[in-house]
Amino acid sequence: MSANAVVRGEGTGFRAARRVNQSLTAAMERRVLHWMAEHAPRWVTSDQLTVLGLAAQVGAGIGYALTRYDRRTLVLVILCIALNWMGDSLDGTLARVRRQQRPRYGFYVDHMVDIFGSVALMCGLGWSGLVHGQTAMAMLVAFLLLSGESYLATYTLGRFELSQGMFGPTELRILLVIGNLELLRSPYATVLGHRFLLFDLGGAVAVVGMLAMAVVVTVRHTAELYRQEPLP
Repeated sequence: MSANAVVRGEGTGFRAARRVNQSLTAAMERRVLHWMAEHAPRWVTSDQLTVLGLAAQVGAGIGYALTRYDRRTLVLVILCIALNWMGDSLDGTLARVRRQQRPRYGFYVDHMVDIFGSVALMCGLGWSGLVHGQTAMAMLVAFLLLSGESYLATYTLGRFELSQGMFGPTELRILLVIGNLELLRSPYATVLGHRFLLFDLGGAVAVVGMLAMAVVVTVRHTAELYRQEPLP
């Protein structure tokens, strides 16, 4: 069944939201994931991939925490980010290719896994010393705010927007890998003669970007819902 098809949960009025992904890598990623799902061994299940995605994100958080003692563990973080992409992105594709969709279960579990994984990742990053704890906390709060808006929009508008503009989860992972490679070289960046932690700068940009995005999409979705349900 197509990823955009409407699926009813048995015995409920639940409708799976239409998935929208217009990120830079979306088309290529879709083809790669479909190929991987078609060639995956039969013993591999979507639940196993979901667990892999969560374990890898927790592993990335542990890897970040260990950089406090040895920065070379960033290599482990990069590996975990790649495994998280595979688990988090392939589980739904595998279910659709095998026609084993569980729309309510999948939506709930996937997003709770994202929340727990993000908390683990940011806790590890905050402990690492590569970024100030306040910056890591601000990134987590901004991410959860944007996630909450996405979940509410999915329920009220019937579409799940995986990307905002050209950026989606895969683009963010790519940027994180690039940042990790820079951290292997040096954890600092110099701007206008002042030295800062590289991830403090990147985190500040990320927080401002996510907060601005949350405000913009909230206004847009509020206006859309108002047009659909105007006052009499």
